[in-house]
Amino acid sequence: MTTRVRSPFLKNLAASCAVFCSALSLSAPAYALNPNDTSVQMFRWKWNDIASECTNWLGPKGFGAVQVSPPHAAANLGFWYDIYQPVNYTVLNSAMGTQAQFQSMGNTCHPAGVRVYADVVVNHMAPNSGTATDGSTWNGNTMTYPFFSGNDFHANCAIQDADYGSPGNQSAVRNCRLVGLIDLATESTYVRTQVKNYLTKLLNMGVDGFRFDASKHMQPADLQAFVSGVAQTTLAGEPVWVTHEIIPDGNVNRADYFSSGTVNEFKFTYAMRETFRGTNGNQLSQIRAYMGTPGNWGGTWGFVDSPKATVFVNNWDTERSGDSLIASNFTGITNDTQGSKRYDLANIFMLAWPYGHAQLHSGFRFTNKDQTSPSASPFDASGNPLINVNWDFIHRWGNIANMVKFRSTTSGQGVGNFINGTTNQIAFSRGNKGFVAINNEFAAWNATFQTGLPAGTYCNVIVGELNGAGTACTGASVVVDATGQANLSLPANGGSVVPAVALHANQKVSGGGDTQAPSVPTGLTKSNVTSNAATISWAASTDNVGVSLYKVMRNGVQVTTTASTSYTNTGLSAATSYSYTVSAHDAAGNGSAASAPLSVTTLNAPAGCPVTFTIANANTTVGQNLYVVGNQTSIGNWTPASGYALAIQGSGANVPWTGTATLPVNTAIQYKYVKWNGSTAVWESNQATTSGNRQFTTPASCTTPVARNDGNFKF
Repeated sequence: MTTRVRSPFLKNLAASCAVFCSALSLSAPAYALNPNDTSVQMFRWKWNDIASECTNWLGPKGFGAVQVSPPHAAANLGFWYDIYQPVNYTVLNSAMGTQAQFQSMGNTCHPAGVRVYADVVVNHMAPNSGTATDGSTWNGNTMTYPFFSGNDFHANCAIQDADYGSPGNQSAVRNCRLVGLIDLATESTYVRTQVKNYLTKLLNMGVDGFRFDASKHMQPADLQAFVSGVAQTTLAGEPVWVTHEIIPDGNVNRADYFSSGTVNEFKFTYAMRETFRGTNGNQLSQIRAYMGTPGNWGGTWGFVDSPKATVFVNNWDTERSGDSLIASNFTGITNDTQGSKRYDLANIFMLAWPYGHAQLHSGFRFTNKDQTSPSASPFDASGNPLINVNWDFIHRWGNIANMVKFRSTTSGQGVGNFINGTTNQIAFSRGNKGFVAINNEFAAWNATFQTGLPAGTYCNVIVGELNGAGTACTGASVVVDATGQANLSLPANGGSVVPAVALHANQKVSGGGDTQAPSVPTGLTKSNVTSNAATISWAASTDNVGVSLYKVMRNGVQVTTTASTSYTNTGLSAATSYSYTVSAHDAAGNGSAASAPLSVTTLNAPAGCPVTFTIANANTTVGQNLYVVGNQTSIGNWTPASGYALAIQGSGANVPWTGTATLPVNTAIQYKYVKWNGSTAVWESNQATTSGNRQFTTPASCTTPVARNDGNFKF
């Protein structure tokens, strides 16, 4: 890509999903998830292979999540980018595997402690025509897809290069076609419903978060509608993780998207390329000036605040466009693993620096930027990884993989003792929990460093870890004296050894590393108790290194893990008593005993069922309001003047109207929408039902509002 717009094959895709999404059991998970500060993008990896990696590597190495390629059915073109040309969201048979294999992957990764984040594309559909990976057909010329037709797309206009940047044309960027991809009308009620159905299906299959592709090509309000219109917690009881792909230019305001998630901070990617290559006058020693520092992020480059950033050294787009450091592009452009270890060093820096949610990228080697993923398995016949053969396995590069637990161990710690040798050499501590030195110079760096660590012998995790007994290192070790200092010799960049040192509190020799458990949580209290939810809070535990997470148990079954000291448990039954306990755990795996139990009894269920009505395109005139009028007292008993008044969502004759009325449970409801000005009623036309009315039956109990998304006012 360029810094303004991607090349034709680096485009994002969008789609909507099934009308009804199959759900799994919503019972509480019996597993603990790893800290979620680091994930890995496993680009075009097959679902079965990811499942194996979750069990054999990602989970044990402490990865919090795996981000997988788009699982929808898509065009089948034989190029890497065909998965970004969606066709059907109801059957998740893709180039990476079947829907059943996708489900099995999630069922395998979660017990290993690894969340699953799905790349979702909801800006456009595939162009041209053909047969998709699920066997369904489409025709972009006639805008015919399994669940979309002509009215569901924007007009046929093309985004021009001049539309990006300043002043540009933001309307064209958001409403015209991205290199011929058929642009969905994501502001329409129908399209939004299809997208929300797709996201809900993924959440019900255990997906823990989403990366929205091509977000800047959609209105922020559309993305907010998608995210707010689905469950806010995962099956594991955690908040749904959301990040947006927004390639910065002078036209887009990234802060507009913060209400629905974080953003991919491409400025970090560009900074890693510029500083580690030393191009355009940029220096690694000045990284704090470019980025800012903890509590004061932004810097001269204008980075977004850390909690709103997802960062990576490269992804599948940038390694093909040349906008980042690269490891697997063998098309003839600069490769940052040949004659240099700067690619490794940049990833080490990312995992050591307390900014954003860090993502590694693991894909495949290519000699043509458009070629698709290898047909060969990433593993040999015995299941051993074939690293840097066809698949690069960057998540298994030891010097990078060992930094994942460095990041979780040092979480919450600031940056101190920052020094530089030359402009390509930096070192810094992370509180009293970690220390890193990086030598990106083609000369050795020999110096005495203040590590900020307690005295002892530590494993340099760049080259090894503690042995099983915790009594020695499998690679090099570093002695820290009583003043926190260490004498280090970092080799020059350009050799076979990665020229870096990384030490952390959970890789300390003598005594086998950290074996002390955190204190037992105390002071459990309850608040915000309703008929279906309650908030549990407790006092923070203490630990010699640091508490990484708390496990919350309900009636003896784990319902979540959290780094916070409170948890809101939703989906409870009314008028029911529950018993909660909490235990504290550190990054070394030590856990406290359970707290004293806290009893919580939910309130009685409300007598009625809340029903949210939504209708659009009523073509109201000045003085008219929109009402729901039907066969119940709360909706007027067929009297417009007594009907339930809806609230307009915006301005104009055809914007949506919505409102939530309380109706009797387990009752057949009939209703229509009526335009009413205080004296004259304009009823909508009859429906294709026997009664001619809109109709449904309320459930026997309602823990959440029933949604009636009724599309358009019928004339």
